Amino acid sequence: MGKIIFYEDKNFQGRSYECTSDCADLHSPFSRCNSIRVESGNWMVYERPHIMGYQYFLHQGEYADYQRWMGFNDCVRFCRIIPQHQGSYKMMIYERPDFGDGYWIFYEHPNYRGRQYLLRPGEYRRYSDWGAMSSS
Repeated sequence: MGKIIFYEDKNFQGRSYECTSDCADLHSPFSRCNSIRVESGNWMVYERPHIMGYQYFLHQGEYADYQRWMGFNDCVRFCRIIPQHQGSYKMMIYERPDFGDGYWIFYEHPNYRGRQYLLRPGEYRRYSDWGAMSSS
């Protein structure tokens, strides 16, 4: 189980909202998110509802402003906890269907930069299936 706390203002100020599981509607509790504290677990936060927009991987720690998690703005609308996995990891990437199992984070640019995409077990026939806007 994990715990993440969203704050409306920078440096953990203003109204806050706490999640211990996936949350599909972060717009109701607050209109903006400028800082986040991850007390436990690994999380993906999304800029827009329904797992849309920019995605950010956050691990345990403090993010005093949205630039600390590489955010492009102060908008967070959806969060998902990433389950812990025990055992070995294996991934095979194909040009066509039939991907292997596992939870993976793809980065748009080298050195863990750019947009981030969480891929869960399943088939992703096109780059748009995991939320990317292009194949590059």
